[in-house]
Amino acid sequence: MPYICTLELATSISHSTKPFCSPSSDQKMALAGKMMMYLEINSPGEVLHDIVRNRPNDIASMLPDKVHSCDLVEGQWGAVGSVICWNFTYDGKKEIIKQEIEEVNEENHKIVFKVLEARLVENIYKSFKIIFHVEPKGDGKLAAVTFEFEKVNPRIPYPTAFMDYLCDVFKGVDDYNTSK
Repeated sequence: MPYICTLELATSISHSTKPFCSPSSDQKMALAGKMMMYLEINSPGEVLHDIVRNRPNDIASMLPDKVHSCDLVEGQWGAVGSVICWNFTYDGKKEIIKQEIEEVNEENHKIVFKVLEARLVENIYKSFKIIFHVEPKGDGKLAAVTFEFEKVNPRIPYPTAFMDYLCDVFKGVDDYNTSK
């Protein structure tokens, strides 16, 4: 299956109906943003959800060039309130993201991560969430990744490169699971 990634961007703007205009003195771009990515997948939704929720450390063995480890810092794997720490390579640099599992929905194969610490978002975003879920699409399935964030100022660009990175990771996990 070809690599297909659809991206939807949304930002609120006051005093304007144009969604992506440049802010001026009478138009101020809101600092809250939302970004969504859809990826066609072959793996069953419950399999990808289980990996992301309960076995994220397995991704390191599936994609060692991208993800080096995922460690449980506190709590239990997959439990709301648990904190995990990812070690990975992004844009040629070693990175770390510490995140808390904020919500889990087994029926919709959904998990919400609140980013607690990461150089990638430090001094750029006041808050940053990563939401993963799987939804049906005709005869197939879509993995959906959503970023919800609040920028420290309106000039901060959307995190599109990081979304592309996650698109690559999820496609790699899907390919790994469907080739077994």
